[in-house]
Amino acid sequence: MATEKIALYNLADLKNTSDDAIPNYLNSLKFKQSYVLQDVRLGLGYGAFSVAALCFLWDYRLGWDATKYWTAAAVAVYMVLNAALTYWMTYKEKNVIYQGTAPSGDEITISTTTKKNVPIYNLDITVRPKRAADGKPQKYTLAREFAGWFDEVGFFVAAPFQEMLASAVPLIGKQDPKRVKASAATVDASPDLLDAVLAASATEGKGEARQRKA
Repeated sequence: MATEKIALYNLADLKNTSDDAIPNYLNSLKFKQSYVLQDVRLGLGYGAFSVAALCFLWDYRLGWDATKYWTAAAVAVYMVLNAALTYWMTYKEKNVIYQGTAPSGDEITISTTTKKNVPIYNLDITVRPKRAADGKPQKYTLAREFAGWFDEVGFFVAAPFQEMLASAVPLIGKQDPKRVKASAATVDASPDLLDAVLAASATEGKGEARQRKA
């Protein structure tokens, strides 16, 4: 459970807390997170800031007449960098809050969104097999109420949140089978999820057997 209480009416805080929980959970399952999207965004943002800072510095030291052509070029570069940053955030990141690789080598991308005044957490999850020959990317779409993993006073509860992800996405369920809580229809539709459920059942059975012997 989170140590910080969240105001249940604050949709932004609910989403941000949930978003932050996804990398923490997947990385704990030995997924390797990719920071390419964030690194490119930061590079473009710092690049634009650096151009603006240099433009101010040389104008302050050398004066307008000596630097007006350089300033014009700097403005053009600044506009290009900001346009690239806007394009990257709008068309490349697309609300992506996690990219990573599972121990199996399969890649996973998770995007999250909310609608104004609607306490529903929307997730779009894409799993790309390690080898193209293994099939097309698998897509999963989830829409769950925040009340499913925030208690009545606003504390984040990890277990139901993790169960939602593990039960909906076989790639995650295989890494954390104890969290898989799926219906029979869902399990039957996904051999990978069935393997995860069976693995969890076998582990729990061994644990109970040891306790009886003890």
